[in-house]
Amino acid sequence: MPSNHLIHAMLSHPGLVRRGNEDACAAAPEAGAFVVCDGMGGAAAGEVASRLAAETFLARLTEAAADNGSLAAHTEARLGAAVNAANQAVYRQSRRSPKLAGMGTTLVALAAPDAANAIWITHVGDSRCYRLRHGHLQQLTNDHSLVAEQLRAGQITPTQAACSPMRNYITRAIGSESDVEAEIQSRHVQTGDLYLLASDGLTHDVADIEIESILAGIPIPATQPVLAETCEALISAANRNGGHDNITVLLAAVAVG
Repeated sequence: MPSNHLIHAMLSHPGLVRRGNEDACAAAPEAGAFVVCDGMGGAAAGEVASRLAAETFLARLTEAAADNGSLAAHTEARLGAAVNAANQAVYRQSRRSPKLAGMGTTLVALAAPDAANAIWITHVGDSRCYRLRHGHLQQLTNDHSLVAEQLRAGQITPTQAACSPMRNYITRAIGSESDVEAEIQSRHVQTGDLYLLASDGLTHDVADIEIESILAGIPIPATQPVLAETCEALISAANRNGGHDNITVLLAAVAVG
């Protein structure tokens, strides 16, 4: 599956409550790489962290793809190196400026190497990757958060998790420590698959069943204008439900043929 067989669109919105936008999204279609980050920190620190992480991550992958013709070889190692580079960039910047001390960010990304029948996913934190296949939505990432750990351990119910005062407490972040452990996985690709990267501004305010309903309206084959309209629909849904946080979505569809 060549990288140019992934059609994408992305959109970010501050929501209805927060003044600024500490999310970031970016894409390097030539390298088949896509990323969403959700920053945290005082003042503008979260915005700095998310932007720096996204830019560093994509720069490292783009460089690797250019040096080797694609990301097809050693994809997992290259993703790990890109995450580590992003982590170091944010961590070092936070230590240089008192105003940026303690900043960090989530990261969730897709890599679609040339001539491969797999997509690679990496994440740190609670920004998510979903896949819509044959009309069914599946969350492919496990949140690195306290509430998610409690939920997986059976200590709380999904209803309790949704209203927990601790649901924004993440257990891993880019830049909070000098080292970070990212989860990396690969998934077999089918024609017509649709992937969604999203910050928690979407997933906290819009239930999975509603996300599935919105994405299921995308025809196969998907087109970039339709993906862009769907990004707007997802953000509108979050804002209708309160828009309590910044909202960022990135859609990547596997092209037909």
